[in-house]
Amino acid sequence: MNAEPMVRASGVRKSFGRTEVLKGVDLDVARGEVCCLLGPSGSGKSTLLRCVNHLEKVDAGRIWVDGELVGYRQSGRTLHELSEREIGRQRADIGMVFQRFNLFPHMTAVENVMYAQCTVRREPRAKARERAEELLARVGLAEKAGSYPATLSGGQQQRVAIARALAMQPKLMLFDEPTSALDPELVGEVLDTMRALAADGMTMIVVTHEIGFAREVADSVLFLDGGVIVERGAPKAVLVAPEHPRTRAFLEKVL
Repeated sequence: MNAEPMVRASGVRKSFGRTEVLKGVDLDVARGEVCCLLGPSGSGKSTLLRCVNHLEKVDAGRIWVDGELVGYRQSGRTLHELSEREIGRQRADIGMVFQRFNLFPHMTAVENVMYAQCTVRREPRAKARERAEELLARVGLAEKAGSYPATLSGGQQQRVAIARALAMQPKLMLFDEPTSALDPELVGEVLDTMRALAADGMTMIVVTHEIGFAREVADSVLFLDGGVIVERGAPKAVLVAPEHPRTRAFLEKVL
């Protein structure tokens, strides 16, 4: 087995103006691991996730995915930012699912899932459609392939977004609070899809407030506050018997 982690972050710092959002974060996520990031709003969870695929540029530190430095090429001690084409190639291997579904409203579900395959991977349309239909079936939406986003529930739209990300055959999936925009009764269907991905061995980093999901599915849980990782460990340790007072206070409120 390859012992190198799928994701490694070392000393990652990120500021917006005078506000330092990430203050030297170190993180390793093993291949096949599900890592859940918890913490209050503004703690840096989503920013860290966006740095992993270079949607945000780090101000200091390094991030590697599958052994490859993300966003930069290093020459000696100097970093050179990659071209947009090179960054796009890296992002193609990292699936990301956002709070909002961001589906193309003028395209059907199957066309939304096909789109990146055809435009980024340059797959033939017939092959892209076949894979898109398989993935829609995988997320329980085979019968909705010809439906437009406006006719789908929020949970169904988010499952189409997950299928769209999987269509690129990513090494890694990033989820940024994927259920936060959903009505409570729709949350379960999205979490069930994510559980199935975890069972299939997909490496996942999930920003979430769904404590039950983290307890059940995560291999590791990290609690962030004020731009630093306050506590990390197995779900049973962090969620049931947290050591840090800030973690305990947070869990008392959300539970």
